[in-house]
Formats: sequence, C-alpha cells, structure tokens
Amino acid sequence: MAFSNEQLERYSRHILLSEVGVKGQKKLLEASVLIIGAGGLGAPAALYLAAAGVGTIGIADADEVDLSNLQRQVIHTTPDVGKAKVQSAKETMEAINPGVTVKACRTFVDASNIMGLIAGYDFIIDGTDNFPAKFLINDACVLAAKPFSHAGIIRFKGQLTTYVPGEGPCYRCAFKAPPPPDAVPTCKQAGVIGAMGGVIGSLQAMEAVKYIIGKGELLTGHLLTYDALKMEFRKIKLPAYKDCAVCGEHPTILAPVDYEQKECDLK
Repeated sequence: MAFSNEQLERYSRHILLSEVGVKGQKKLLEASVLIIGAGGLGAPAALYLAAAGVGTIGIADADEVDLSNLQRQVIHTTPDVGKAKVQSAKETMEAINPGVTVKACRTFVDASNIMGLIAGYDFIIDGTDNFPAKFLINDACVLAAKPFSHAGIIRFKGQLTTYVPGEGPCYRCAFKAPPPPDAVPTCKQAGVIGAMGGVIGSLQAMEAVKYIIGKGELLTGHLLTYDALKMEFRKIKLPAYKDCAVCGEHPTILAPVDYEQKECDLK
C-alpha cells in the first residue's frame, strides 16, 4: 500500500513515532473498529479513531441528538439536535477525515443482532450507558472471540478495562451480573461532568489504537479507575474467574442474553 502525499502529511505525526511509523499507520488504515453508542464515551472515541485513520469505523446507536447531550457528547453540535446520533457522528467524522469509511447503523443493539453487528470488526468499543448493554456486549465479544474496551462514567468518576480473547478476564469475571434495575442512580439523577467522557472515551480510543498497531501494554486483566476530583488514577488487577458464566472453564452462557434495560446508568 503506497501512501499519497495527502496521507503522508495527514499522518506525519504518527509516522514520526517509532512505535507507529509507516507500518503501524498502514495497520490503522486497514483496521476496522465498531463503536456501540454515539454518546459521552463513543463521541471522543469516534473523533480520535477517525482522525487516526482507522480505515473502517462502525457506529451503532438508536437515539437522536438531544440538547442535554451536548454538555458531553462533543461529536454533535447544536444544529444536530433532533438528528439521528449516528448520522450526526458520521458527518463529523467524515469532515475530520474523508479518507475513512464510516458505517452508521441506527439500531438498538440487542441479543438478536449483536453477533451480526460485531462480526466484521477487529475491535469493539463499548460506549453504552447501561449495565444490561455492557453485559450483552461483553458476552457477545467473548463468544465471538472479539477484543473490546469497556468503560463507564458517572459524576466525577470513570473506569475502563480491555478484554483480549485468551489473555485475561472478561467484564463478567469482575462484575458477575447486572445490578437490580433500581440499585444504581441514572445519570439524569446523579449527573456526570462533561469532560469525563473525553478523558475515558479517549483512553478507549488509545486502547484500540495500541491493539491495532501491536504496541504497548493494554489494560487486559486490569481495571483503570479515575477520580477527577482527586485527580487520581488507580490500576487494579482483575483476577480471572474460572467459574465465569461466559469465559470460565464450564460456561453456562452460550448465546447473548438481553436483560431489563434502564435509560441511563453510566453515561
């Protein structure tokens, strides 16, 4: 694959890095990432992956842009209110980098379609805002042997981890099952500082880039937490759970499962 002059200039700061170079940038251009959720986490992840030159980026979300989204969902602008989030995101991503292919999928992701959605992608980013969706994505990615980045944000706190098949525990190893529907306040009830999405969503994009170029240490087997008020990061080791219902020695979850949905838990 020969780079055009425009590509050499656009990606010059990547190419200068010994860890990336021409070879790594070629990997990015040939890679595909699916982002599930075009909100507080998915927005910055999508912007940076498009800017980085990830060749094919899918973005799946069923919602429309709401005025209350704009405090944190930086891929959308005021004129986009009322527009499908995936269409707004696609337009912004293509404006940043017309050299990438953006596949907008306006759909509610559930057990009936998730395996088909993730099938054609190299890496999955969980940018969803509720526990049932997070467990659904985890289970589907484990079953399909797809690497993915989990993240969640609320108030002034955020967390993320990365799952790579055969290399560490999954999300369910640490958290077992979704909490009862009323056990955790929604973001409408608890709030979330807007920039938190930028911090954690950008880290998800970084995990995807590192996985694609094969450089650096991923958060496989670790949970990274961030407390913005204390300006404190913590990296917590996650033990593999041999009795995990989906990735353990004797799994009992053999297909994706839908749980009762809440509107907004972690976004």
